[in-house]
Parts: sequence; C-alpha cells; structure tokens
Amino acid sequence: MVYVRVHAEGMDTMMTVLPSEVQAGLDQARKRALKRSSRLVIETGGQRLKVLRLSDDGFSVEAEAAPHLRGLVDIYDGARHLSRCLIVASEEDGGEIRYEVKQMTAAADVQPLDYERPEGAPVGLIENWG
Repeated sequence: MVYVRVHAEGMDTMMTVLPSEVQAGLDQARKRALKRSSRLVIETGGQRLKVLRLSDDGFSVEAEAAPHLRGLVDIYDGARHLSRCLIVASEEDGGEIRYEVKQMTAAADVQPLDYERPEGAPVGLIENWG
C-alpha cells in the first residue's frame, strides 16, 4: 500500500491509499512517457540507450536496459552528436540508474585548428590556370 497526500486549491489535504499494483502501473506509465518524450540517447560500445532524464551533473537511463556503465559515452539528440562524457554509475532508484558526469566535452562540427585564422582570411584559394 502506498499513501498519497492530495491537496487541491480550496480543499483540505487528504490521504489516499493506493494499492501497490496501481502504484506499479503508474510508475510504468511514467517511464513509458519519459522514454517517448526524450530524443536523447547515449552510445557506448555500439550500444544505444534512451536517456530518461538529463541534468547539469548527470543523466538517468532505464535500469533494466542498461549495464553498469563506466568511462566514455557519447550523447546524441537524434542524429546530432551533442557531447562526449566521462561517467560513473551513481545510484539506482525506481527502475532508473543515475550516472554522474565527471567531464563533458561539447562536440564540434569542425576540426580544431592548430593556428589562429586571421579575420577576413579567404576560405580557399583558386589558382589562375590560364
């Protein structure tokens, strides 16, 4: 049995008792809604896992689908690469495993330069073959 405190505007607080089966059904529905609404996935070792929650210091994935990950993972928003992260498993709660991010490096669309490019420099040179 789970006790739920319900408070509505203009009404007193009341306690409602939910059977454990109903609470389990509500938890499953919440997880399904999180999986559908999130486009974020992590990729590690060729395996892709749906991210349920993302915060500044970590993210969570479904516990049943995820092994205890450690090390480098890539975070994608659909097909767009967002970042590469160094992670450690933090805690498991309510069917979700939370991973703590130790370092996050944003993904870039261009290769880094070994030199400073002057402002107004041409993108490329066309030689005169005439």
